[in-house]
Amino acid sequence: MMGNVVVWKPSNTQVYSANVLMEIFKAAGVPDGVINLIYPSGPDAADVIFNHRDFAGIHFTGSTEVFQNIWQTIGNNIHKYKSYPKIVGETGGKDFIMAHKSADAKIVATAISRGAFEYQGQKCSAASRAYIPSNLWEEVKKYLIADLKSMKMGPTEDFTNFINAVIDEKSFDKLSKYISAAKKDKTVEIVAGGKCDKTKGYFIQPTILKQAILNTLLCAKNYLVPF
Repeated sequence: MMGNVVVWKPSNTQVYSANVLMEIFKAAGVPDGVINLIYPSGPDAADVIFNHRDFAGIHFTGSTEVFQNIWQTIGNNIHKYKSYPKIVGETGGKDFIMAHKSADAKIVATAISRGAFEYQGQKCSAASRAYIPSNLWEEVKKYLIADLKSMKMGPTEDFTNFINAVIDEKSFDKLSKYISAAKKDKTVEIVAGGKCDKTKGYFIQPTILKQAILNTLLCAKNYLVPF
């Protein structure tokens, strides 16, 4: 619409879904060349893109370290560009939920279950921890457990599944390590979930850990966060 084209470089673990999306875009009528899906390594793509005088902007989702390197590279090359590039980065965000003692317990539970476990929690905006007043906890816990029981887990081919496998074995091993450590910590209670299985895919149950804080707050964390 604005005369711009996009170079789309997905992560190595996301190339299949990116290709499916490109097929959908083409079927919807997006002209060739408007979105250009490429598959090189990150450094190879960066070497070409960040040295080109027509480079106009980047929207990056990934690690903080990589984005800082991108920003530094763009800054060092600023004299090469014919305009000032727009730089947007979403990196390693860890959102929390803070509930007031007067909050609606069911709404709080929905915010936790959907915020933490949509996309298996594999999003920078995932709710990583929740601080729940002790007067609400039992009711929130009841609704949370009910929510998790309704979330069917299985492969993506079955659209009735809400929870799928995590992205790769590296993620599975990291998350299962956190859960194993939680099981050994006497200060942590596993409220729900806690099972991990990679015999038929990298599946980790949505897991909620509870830990008392100052005897007034209870903390429920999703399975992406080391405690």
